[in-house]
Amino acid sequence: MFDAFFDLKAHGTTVQREFVAGATTFFTMAYIMFVNPMILSAAGMDKGAVFVATCLAAGLTTLLMGLYAKLPVALAPGMGLNAYFAYTVVPALNGDWRLALGCVFLSGILFVGISITPAREWLINALPHSLKLAIAAGIGFFLALIGLENAGVVVASADTLVQGGILTDPKVLIAAGAFIVIFALAARGVIGAVLLGIVGATGAAIAFGLQAPPVLSAPLPSIAPTFLAMHFNGAAGEAILTSVLVFLLVDMLDTSGTLTAVAYQGKLLDENGRLKNARRALTSDAVGTMIGAALGTSPVTAYIESASGIQAGGRSGLTAVVVGILFLLSLVLSPLAGAVPAYATAPALVFVAALMAKGLKDIDWDDMTEAAPALLTALAIPFTYSIATGIGIGFIAYVAIKLISGRWRDVNAAVVVIALAFVAKIAWGT
Repeated sequence: MFDAFFDLKAHGTTVQREFVAGATTFFTMAYIMFVNPMILSAAGMDKGAVFVATCLAAGLTTLLMGLYAKLPVALAPGMGLNAYFAYTVVPALNGDWRLALGCVFLSGILFVGISITPAREWLINALPHSLKLAIAAGIGFFLALIGLENAGVVVASADTLVQGGILTDPKVLIAAGAFIVIFALAARGVIGAVLLGIVGATGAAIAFGLQAPPVLSAPLPSIAPTFLAMHFNGAAGEAILTSVLVFLLVDMLDTSGTLTAVAYQGKLLDENGRLKNARRALTSDAVGTMIGAALGTSPVTAYIESASGIQAGGRSGLTAVVVGILFLLSLVLSPLAGAVPAYATAPALVFVAALMAKGLKDIDWDDMTEAAPALLTALAIPFTYSIATGIGIGFIAYVAIKLISGRWRDVNAAVVVIALAFVAKIAWGT
């Protein structure tokens, strides 16, 4: 039955190998179950409800990817997108996280529309490669700043904006220990290194009396506080439009880059170098974003951690189906989620930042018309504490530098439109 539906023989794989690959991918990205509720709770959302929404969104959308697109790619609420949701969009919408969920849902609708038309390839290919890499790196730096703040390594300062925290604080030391464990285990190729680091830090916090132990008999949290809580009015139209477009842009870039990288590793590209079932894959991701918004979480996107499952031999949608089922079964871990403190998940944010920043090496640093806007974008995102502002500054700088330097042929219509949109946003003060 599995072979007939997923065409396992044609992919050179077996049921057993697909199950191992699915389990590998799951344990590599399972940290999102604990990190996502921690980030979205900063927006005022119920932590327990977000945990349930995260597991359901990841499980259902990954099942969709496996059964519809038949690719070994797992999905879950995206890192970076959740930070943008909590720290930029919700404050811009006067603290209304329900409206922010509405923006996520609208971006999903637009993503579906683009995914089923040739416009998706035009838009993705039109964006400068250097800015794509810089946006990913900047979001990584933003996550790292949040992680260092949650760990107590950096704190606010009226004189210098930020300064070092009390590095002898037990919470800082636990976070530092988890940081070392995560990166050391990852360097040794240990599956689930991030999850092990989070669990270890939480265990240390409980052992030293800094965190109450979990109540294992506690019932499953209710999803009611976030389920279908989204709405679509109550703030300035410009703020809503900006949020929707940034959600859409980042989600498309993230998904397209991840799918291409994972497909290349798994030799899932056709003779023309194109991803098989690309339209179905992008549609699955877009529908997943809508499902996530309805359940009560930030945009869902494809995870680069899927590469670990492909490395283990996963080649078909059965790998994704296994991941989806494991996420649904993980709902029983909800009592543990409530015991995880922010400083235990902080090192995970820095680890993800390291993965997102490595693309900077592929920027042409000898071409100042590419390097300067890229650097500005990567720095502006964390230093303005806003992904949208950082992206806007980067696009404006790119167009301006190219035009003044006489390189106007490098600039296409899509980039100009995006830059002008951000100029209008700044001019309106939104």
